[in-house]
Amino acid sequence: MNGDVPRHEGGCLCGQVRYACLGAPNWVVHCHCASCRRASGGVVATWAGYTADTYVVTKGAPVHFASSPGVTRSFCGDCGSPLTYEAERFPSEIHVTVATLDRPEDFAPSRHVYSRERVPWLHLDTHLPGHE
Repeated sequence: MNGDVPRHEGGCLCGQVRYACLGAPNWVVHCHCASCRRASGGVVATWAGYTADTYVVTKGAPVHFASSPGVTRSFCGDCGSPLTYEAERFPSEIHVTVATLDRPEDFAPSRHVYSRERVPWLHLDTHLPGHE
């Protein structure tokens, strides 16, 4: 990865899996879909979307799981931390869980997606646009 472009590193809770992303993400969103809630264990999952060729695993080997048709998620096989989302409908992208980045504070979301599935008692950044 090029030293002139910012390198963002992250990893799982136990440290067995580490990764890096090169440059700024294409977007950052809060996802409210039921699938992301179940996969993350939270009421919302925040994702940074990168071009797949800017992402590299630097330590360990994440486990991959086909969570629904055309969707693969990765996680640490030791501690279970959710790491990535890949979908056939986004063939050149990889979505990284912002919470697993070393500096999640650098990745402010710009919108909500699957707002229709939001847990009704959750009120985050209501000034952000929503996408049904």
